[in-house]
This record gives sequence, structure tokens and C-alpha cells, in this order.
Amino acid sequence: MVEIPQVAVLTGFGINCDLETMAVFEMAGAKAHRIHINSLVNGDDSLENYHIMAIPGGFSFGDHLGSGRLLGNRLRFGIREQVRQFVKDGKPVIGICNGFQVLVKMGLLPGDDDVSLQQTASLTLNDSGHYEDRWVSLEFNSNSPCIWTKGLSRMRTPVRHGEGKFVVPDQSVLDQFEQQQQIVARYIDPSDKYPSASNELLSYPLCPNASMRNIAGVCDPSGLVFGLMPHPEANHSKWLGATWTREEIGDDWKGEGMAVFENGVRYAKENL
Repeated sequence: MVEIPQVAVLTGFGINCDLETMAVFEMAGAKAHRIHINSLVNGDDSLENYHIMAIPGGFSFGDHLGSGRLLGNRLRFGIREQVRQFVKDGKPVIGICNGFQVLVKMGLLPGDDDVSLQQTASLTLNDSGHYEDRWVSLEFNSNSPCIWTKGLSRMRTPVRHGEGKFVVPDQSVLDQFEQQQQIVARYIDPSDKYPSASNELLSYPLCPNASMRNIAGVCDPSGLVFGLMPHPEANHSKWLGATWTREEIGDDWKGEGMAVFENGVRYAKENL
């Protein structure tokens, strides 16, 4: 049992949501540490010192060569065995926006049981042809093994990305991910009755990027590694919500996004 999980929130090279990510983990009951990726690569620090790893959003390496590609390679080749051991030790990992792009392009997501770090999917340019900065609605797969979304059904959260279209080379790959319940979060029309998540592509801007099967987030087979394009940390408090002035806040200040981080911290406390 871990009383206060220690969270490695990676930073450096254009990551710019690290402080918000640290804050929300601490609100969830963990101790967050801002760790520059170079300190892990050069051996000044090690992932073995932490219980959770978080890769926040931003524009790592200026999105040169594609969003998340260079930072993904930095992790995949610079600290490959650290990352593989971290996951094999059963420790939770989350990647948000650029962090999701990193996890996908380094091969940790959707991943496999062997943590082979072989890339099987990608995130590419939005069909709209421009950067999307808007609120969306997500629906979560109740059958998914994802520990981060346990007990969640729907969530409103902002997206802020130019390359959020989840793609694979063949539909059969998606069929496999779906069979293994690795498709965790999908964009949905909030006016539809729950559950409504579908493989049929939603109209823009309900699905802001034309992601295959409306995919907004996936997990690895274990459910411990989770990545999503929307920003749950940007709705950690009700007054950050898009419609908070028209809603009754009451004594509960928590926004819809807090549950994601509380799930991760709770898992670490109970299982590590």
C-alpha cells in the first residue's frame, strides 16, 4: 500500500501543460514531481522512483516531424528499458494530448502484453485542416480494463490540437483493439441517449478531427496505460467548465475531469 503516490510529470522541449497536470494530481492526493526528460536519459533520476508517470500536453520539439514523434523517440530509445520495466511493474501511465501522441508514436499505446514498443497506430492532421480549440463530449467504454476511467460514463472536456485524428493502417487492427476493449473514449453527440458511442463517423465538430471510429482515447491491454486527446485536467473544477455560470455548483467544486486523476491515484494507493 502506498500512502502518497509519487507522480513523475515529464517536462521539457515544449511541453507546456506540466504545471496544470501536477496541480490536478496533487488535488487528487498524490505528490507530483516535475521531471525533465533529460534527467531520466542521463541517469540523474529514474522512473523506478515513482508510482505514476504522466506525459502532459504541449508542443514537444515544436511538433517537428509530427506531433509527439521526437519526444516519443527520446523515450523509446533513450530510456527504453526504464519505460518497459515501469509498465511491467504494473504502474499507471497517462498521456494527454501531446502526451497521447507520444505514447502512440513510441508504441506504448495501443501496445501489447510484451510491451514491445512497436508502433501500430498514429495521430495525424485533423480533417478540418486547422487547430481545434473547442469543448467536446466523451463517452467511456464501461467494459474497458482502463483503470483511469473506472466508473465514468460521460465527460465534457476541451480539445486543443492540430493532429488528433486517430488512424491505423487497416480496419482489422481496430477490430482487434475493440475486441480487447482497448477503445476507451469516443467523441459523442451529447444530445443522444446514453450509451450512444458508435463506429459511424460523427459530423464535425462533434468529432473534431474525424478520428477513425470517433476514437478520443485508448488503453493498453492491461488497462494501466491510457492516452487521450482531450484535456481532463482543464476541467478539474466546475468553474472551468464551459457552462458553469448556468449551473448549480453547490459545495462540490470538482469538475468532471478530476475523476480520471482520482482513479489513477486510488489505483496506485491500493495496488503498489
